[in-house]
This record gives sequence, structure tokens and C-alpha cells, in this order.
Amino acid sequence: MGNLALEPLDRPEGMTTHEYAHRRLRQAIMVGSIRPGESLTIRGIAEAMESSPTPVREALRRLSSEGALRVLDNRRIMVPRMTADRFSELVSLRSVLEQHAARRAVPHITERRIDRLEEIDRAQDEAILRKDNATALLLNQEFHRTLYTANPEQVIMPMVESVWLQLGPFLGIAMEHVAQLYFVDRHQEAIEALRKRDENAVAAAIKADISEGIGGFERSAIENLLRLAGQ
Repeated sequence: MGNLALEPLDRPEGMTTHEYAHRRLRQAIMVGSIRPGESLTIRGIAEAMESSPTPVREALRRLSSEGALRVLDNRRIMVPRMTADRFSELVSLRSVLEQHAARRAVPHITERRIDRLEEIDRAQDEAILRKDNATALLLNQEFHRTLYTANPEQVIMPMVESVWLQLGPFLGIAMEHVAQLYFVDRHQEAIEALRKRDENAVAAAIKADISEGIGGFERSAIENLLRLAGQ
């Protein structure tokens, strides 16, 4: 665990050490920095974060309750292993949840927020060009989060992020073996539909974004990736 590499995360003024540890470890799982089946220790994570064990212990407890981690009998903690069936279930759930969230966001969208979505999409494209996969994944999540939270009454983000958490480790596997995860920028289609306030077109773009990204892998490709990763 001494070689665990965690993506940097800004710590806003006033954020507690416990909350920072949770967010940073959560982000690492979401972008696939920790492999499925990889055993974690409190000491190893604390060293990687340059933190004391106490906030790490609390972060691991919270992430375990979110389904992102599994506590083992020997008190080690592991990212659950992925299977082709579990992957398919998670992608299907993600599609349903996010189409719903996108539709509900449209009536509340502003031009200023759409402009922000344009900025995020450009930044993601730049990250992809320089092969900065972790940053590209974080920006992809920021794009979707910025869209869905336009709805001031939304309650779906914890469910959406729970699915992201569980899919994140597989993304780490895919990025090691697949040169390009996304071939068509469906974000631009979503932005164009948002400017027209077209709920159906926005939902369709989000569905395509999910189904043509990691959701576009055939079962044989998923099984092969899992085999290569020793799952």
C-alpha cells in the first residue's frame, strides 16, 4: 500500500480532516485509482494521504456503508471484485437514474449553467488529448453533476454517485487496456438540446453517452478485461 497513488484534491478552507479523507479516498475509487480486489490497510492509506489513521478509519467506514468497499475478516478492506453481470446491472441502473435526473434538470437550466457545461466539456476534451485519464473522468463526472444539480429539488445525486463509486474501479481496468473509451462527444449533443430546452433530446444524449462509453462494451470484451485484470 506504500505505493498507492491518490489524485490530488483541493481542500476548501474549513473542511475537516475527516471529511477531506473521505472525499479524497472516494475520488480515488471513482476514477479507478484502486483496483477491484486490491486489499487496503488503514496504515497504507494514511501514509499515501500523509494523514493520521483516525480520519482514514472513518472514511473507510463511510465508504463501506456506501457499497464502495468490503470489510474482510482479517480487518483489511477491499474494493469489491467486478463481474460481467454486476457491470451490466450497474450500467443499466446508471442509465435509468441519469436520464431521469437530466429530464428533471431541464426546466431549471440557465444559459449561464449551459455555458459552464461547455467549459467543462472543453476541459475534458483537452484532458483526453493529453491522455490524462483521471482528470478526464473527474471532469466527466463534473459535467453530469453540474447538469443534474440544476434541479434545486433533486435528491438523486447520492444514488448516482453510489453507482459511479461502484463502476469506478472497472474504469481503471478499462483505461489500462482500451485506448479510447468515448468516440462521439455526446456532451455536445446534450448541450445543444439544453439550449432548446428539449427534455427528450437531453435524455437521449445522456443515454447515448452512457451506453456508448463503458456501457458499449460487449460481454466478451468485459470478460476479457476482467480476465486481464485477474478478476
